[in-house]
Amino acid sequence: MASKILMLVGAAVAFFVVATINGLRSNLRKARKTGLPYVIVPCSPYNGCWQLTHQVWVFLIKLFPKSMWEGWLFILLPDWGYNTGQEHFARLGDSFMVVAPFSINLTTQSPAAIHEIASRREHFPKATEHYSILEMFGRNILTTEGAVWRFHRKATSASFNEKNAAHTFAEAIHQSQGLVVKWIATAESNSPTITTIEKDTMTLALNIIGYVGFGLRFTWPGQPLPTDIHPRLLKYGSQEPPTGHTMTFAASVEGALHHIIMLLLTPTPLLNFLSLFWKTARSARHSYENYVQYMNEFLVDKVASAKEDAEKGVRAGDSGMDIMGQLVRGRYDDEAEKVKEKKTDKTKTTTTTPESTLTDDEIIGNAFIMLVAGHETTANSLHFALLKLATNPASQRALQADVDRLLGRDSDPTTWDYEASINGMLASMLGATMNETLRLMPPVVNLPKWVTPTSDQPLALHETGQTHILPAGCDIILSAITVQRHPKYWPATSPDDLDKFQPERWFETDAETTAAKAAKNEKSNIVGTDTEDYGGFSGPDTSAQLFRPVRGSFVPFSDGPRSCLGRRIAQVEMLAALAVLFQRYSIELAVDDWADNKTVEAMDDEARREVYSKAQERCRETLRGATTILTLKLHGMTSVPVRLVPRGQERFVHCVDA
Repeated sequence: MASKILMLVGAAVAFFVVATINGLRSNLRKARKTGLPYVIVPCSPYNGCWQLTHQVWVFLIKLFPKSMWEGWLFILLPDWGYNTGQEHFARLGDSFMVVAPFSINLTTQSPAAIHEIASRREHFPKATEHYSILEMFGRNILTTEGAVWRFHRKATSASFNEKNAAHTFAEAIHQSQGLVVKWIATAESNSPTITTIEKDTMTLALNIIGYVGFGLRFTWPGQPLPTDIHPRLLKYGSQEPPTGHTMTFAASVEGALHHIIMLLLTPTPLLNFLSLFWKTARSARHSYENYVQYMNEFLVDKVASAKEDAEKGVRAGDSGMDIMGQLVRGRYDDEAEKVKEKKTDKTKTTTTTPESTLTDDEIIGNAFIMLVAGHETTANSLHFALLKLATNPASQRALQADVDRLLGRDSDPTTWDYEASINGMLASMLGATMNETLRLMPPVVNLPKWVTPTSDQPLALHETGQTHILPAGCDIILSAITVQRHPKYWPATSPDDLDKFQPERWFETDAETTAAKAAKNEKSNIVGTDTEDYGGFSGPDTSAQLFRPVRGSFVPFSDGPRSCLGRRIAQVEMLAALAVLFQRYSIELAVDDWADNKTVEAMDDEARREVYSKAQERCRETLRGATTILTLKLHGMTSVPVRLVPRGQERFVHCVDA
């Protein structure tokens, strides 16, 4: 018996070895045929087992002489582009193949290649298998492709327009004022240092997306709910768990997003078992159960509201910013129209649901993606922007000067007009700060695509002056994080300049050059470009008055037909929040670890610059440690403490230049 088992094990090992060798040979032939440089690795960097255990293997691999692994190990490390920048592209070129026994992929930071691949959606579709795990609540715009994606895109895009961007602007101002009130309370307390900046920007973004996505008005602790809220929606904004729930709706959303990786990767039975003795698993389970219950109830309430709207003659798109409500109303309107049509035809029944509407699961699935994509990404970007400004006081002062010029230092933010203000804000230090933050720390560092499995596809690379044939089924990684620091396409004054936060780089002095460049960049003569209108905001990612990067070199919202549907909403949120925060306040890094308040008060400017430089270096080092789990952010207990200071009472940013 033992000998038979050994024979079976030996046969399995032999089969694996042969398959590995044959797979590597086959992929090597494909890579050489492309004519591009290539790197050989033992396994795909996106292999689930490798990602879970890579730290052990990397430790073992590094026991060998460096010459044996330095040319390829970097590919297998998470966020290697964020950590090493141009180092490996300088050696291999802007585009190179990565070859493993059972996978082959193209990694590129070529703007021309990025733009072409993103534009040719039919030939280079989104690698949805990397996102299938996000279908836990239903199919959605992020996890689908082809005709199904087209349907989801058009169904969800109707609400993303300038009218609703104006609604978002007003809500972002309102919620940012709530954040300021919270921070003022901290600043005036016995412990004025703010250690919750990341949590607070998460709450801010959640409160805004609650309104944008669901028509809800979340409040900050101590704030009353609006008096005009519909009685049916009271329980969702309550700061106490309603009957039948163990946590508030906002807490369930925060908990579900905080434990998202555990919820996505852990089967429900295993999660239930772990929750018996593991507090984290128990918290994840309770958040998930409450969230699912809330969303099912919410869908029922939205259907009831849709029926009421139909009776009043209100159709989808007529009742303000509520994306989930619009989806439900759109479905209800379509179903009602279908039923009405069928009643006029005696030969047809009236019970079927039209195939042109989203199902309940798909509505909930898209709502979930709105929360993930519209909450964490914006919150992280605002978090990083605040820390970058605190670390670079000169840029903060310039931003405040533009806020004063555009909006007034003593004006009431609730009176700011979206249409009158937004273009000026985009063209000012507000817009430049937002762009520079997204350039250095985009929410998604790599954009996954792949070659359609039905045929090889040509790809023209301007760097080589050649057209390369990519094999069918080849994975593609568009390196957003490195192309946005590419010295060939960005203004720089020194070799390491592009790794520094310098919003001023976005201001172009030659207006004629800027206009010509913008016109050239917007043109596209790529064969196979998908030019269909899928709805949503269609303007450029940056202001025409600012530096306009070469198309494909600035892709924080991706590019092409599958670019981020909510990019205008995200931009509006960030601009409004920055304007409200810095209109009357400055944000400084806390120096508690080096000097107490009394010591700081006795310092001259030179001593203050010296102690602040220590906080600046710690902040930069902390941000260099950001990692990707769904999005780029600081994970674990990592944080950077700051202080909110009334303008004119700054302790540091008034005298620190860098």
